Amino acid sequence: MPESYQIIHVDMDAFYASVEQLDNPGLMDKPVIVGGDPKKRSVVSAASYEARKFGVHSAMPMSQAIRLCPDAIVLPVRMERYAALSQQIHAIFEQFTPQIEPISLDEAFLDVTESLRLFGSAEKIGRAIKDQIREHLGLVASVGIAANKFLAKLASDLDKPDGFVVITEENKQQILDPLPVSKIWGVGKVTEKTLKSKGINTIRQLRETPPEILKSIFGDQTPHVIRLAQGVDNREVESNREAKSISSEQTFATDITDKDILLEVLLSQVEDVAQRLRLNDLDAKTITLKLRYEDFRTITRSSTFVQPTNTTKTLWQEAEQVFLKWHKKSAGALRLLGFGASGLRHAGSSQRQLFEEPEQEKQKRLDEAFDKIRNKFGHDALRRGK
Repeated sequence: MPESYQIIHVDMDAFYASVEQLDNPGLMDKPVIVGGDPKKRSVVSAASYEARKFGVHSAMPMSQAIRLCPDAIVLPVRMERYAALSQQIHAIFEQFTPQIEPISLDEAFLDVTESLRLFGSAEKIGRAIKDQIREHLGLVASVGIAANKFLAKLASDLDKPDGFVVITEENKQQILDPLPVSKIWGVGKVTEKTLKSKGINTIRQLRETPPEILKSIFGDQTPHVIRLAQGVDNREVESNREAKSISSEQTFATDITDKDILLEVLLSQVEDVAQRLRLNDLDAKTITLKLRYEDFRTITRSSTFVQPTNTTKTLWQEAEQVFLKWHKKSAGALRLLGFGASGLRHAGSSQRQLFEEPEQEKQKRLDEAFDKIRNKFGHDALRRGK
């Protein structure tokens, strides 16, 4: 990717928890945890910064979160509300560029290279987006600006919450070098520990380490890791206008081995993706699970439907089967879990099989009912049968 590219990464601060505080001002400045019922086996979906001070983070078992922060206010997930606000945020993005790559409901990459002659510098565009989100929606976003996706995402995370960081060709190494090696995409706890055992603690030390030493740790990924340490990332922003895929993924603060916790996270991701499919009037032909182990190795497992769908039950049943098949053969501690839907097309555009249509229609009506009830009473007001 040429250095002249200008990429903005927008990341909403504590999105789910911030929306709850927005809708109920009495929750402002209080520790808010959004997630499942603390009395059941459930996980944290989001935590306000007040709760994070106690060590609470997403994907943590809810029982552990309550032990860390006993005064926390626990609220159920309201996915439809978050999705509706996400659409409004993306409408703001679209004022400045059509080149938008959503990563989840609360973050996206924007390629504003072709927008500079209309709106001025990338910094000016980033400020305008940040200001509009605050003024029109009452929410806070952190913004990172750089010449590529890796640096832009890194920048948005450097000064959270309410951050605004610009990384340039001139200052990139100055910013990168003192950072811990864990800031390199994909470097988990185990890999970080291995690097530290060799005296490699910072990105500068990694960058200056002979490739043959790094190859014993990263294998075939070594050239990619070295490029990232040099602030080089050639991936382009993939606009969702082409509707290639919709996905949701979670990087865990600590590696997770518990199958039930991973399934809870996966179910939440399936529901997120399914709702976004319906909001965009899309069906999916293929689902894919992304699994990143503690040792940096990343694999995917996919399945394709005979008939495209956007019904949560169908997507979840298939995702669960794919997960369980992986778990039986290759289970291990995960640093990241993701779910994606691809092969997208306009909902209903595919020819339906005669005897499948009534069941499809039944599931669509159920999804509509679930969406309405959960929007009013919370994500855990109803649970889907497995």
